[in-house]
Amino acid sequence: MVKAKTAKLCVVQTRSQARCDESQVKSLKALGLGRIGKKVELNDDNCIRGLIRKVSHLVKVEGANE
Repeated sequence: MVKAKTAKLCVVQTRSQARCDESQVKSLKALGLGRIGKKVELNDDNCIRGLIRKVSHLVKVEGANE
C-alpha cells in the first residue's frame, strides 16, 4: 500500500506571546512554537489551520520546501 504525500506548512513565530490570552499561548505550544524565530514544519490539515488562524497575528506561514 502506497501512502499519499500530505501537504506541509512551515510556520515561523514572528512576534512575542507576551500579553496574549492564555488560549493563544496554548495554541502556540500546540503548534510547537514558543520563541520568536522558531520554525516548525507541520502537516496541512484543518486542525492545524485552526490553531494557526487563532494566532495568525503572531506567526508567518509558508509552504514547506520538499
